Amino acid sequence: MDDAAGTAGPTPTTPLDALQVMASSDVMLTPTLRHVEMYTRRGLLTLLWHEPADDVPRRTGAMVLCGGAMGGLLGPGDALFHRLGVEWSARGVPVLRVSYRRPNDLDLCCVDVAAAVQLAIGGAGAERVVLMGHSFGGAVAVRVGVGLRDMVAGVATFATQSAGCELAGGLRDVPLLLFHGERDDILPIEASEMVRMIAGSGEVVRLPGDGHLLAKSDDIIWERLEEWLPALLA
Repeated sequence: MDDAAGTAGPTPTTPLDALQVMASSDVMLTPTLRHVEMYTRRGLLTLLWHEPADDVPRRTGAMVLCGGAMGGLLGPGDALFHRLGVEWSARGVPVLRVSYRRPNDLDLCCVDVAAAVQLAIGGAGAERVVLMGHSFGGAVAVRVGVGLRDMVAGVATFATQSAGCELAGGLRDVPLLLFHGERDDILPIEASEMVRMIAGSGEVVRLPGDGHLLAKSDDIIWERLEEWLPALLA
């Protein structure tokens, strides 16, 4: 465990500074999966970090994935975020899955995800990242995408809320892909349509017969991501 005692000091200049990490610990769970914990004054930030094997040529992009208002690391559908981590790290793309310090706290969650972006670029050597978020995490991904626009290659949301996405117009030319179930009884599909309208661009992928967890649409989602991601991840 690496100690980094938090003391009062200058105004934070980076997301990692804003975390005020007091101590951190990490371990390799497998040769390509790293578990990172950062202890802060406002909670524990956990990352699952899929790293390409040493003999795999690295691409220039990375992914940062975040869950909903209750947190979580697996994502929608049949553990979509885990599958993305396993399959895309095997193709040379680092993938970081974020477990928030305080789920449902939009400001703190945005700092958590922005710090993961900083790690992906500074620690994993990526040039830009693709952000993905489910439900509440869609708003986190959009806001971080706006705030770190020059570092972001694309934003994908899954059953996103529209609250918190009022700044989506700031994405400008950042590619935006929104998946939403037509039978979502928690956040109606109009939420994704609203975000796309605010952004002024993007694509809403309608998922017939599916609900908020997108449990019936794994194949459709994966196929569309396979078309969308390669160019963004170089």
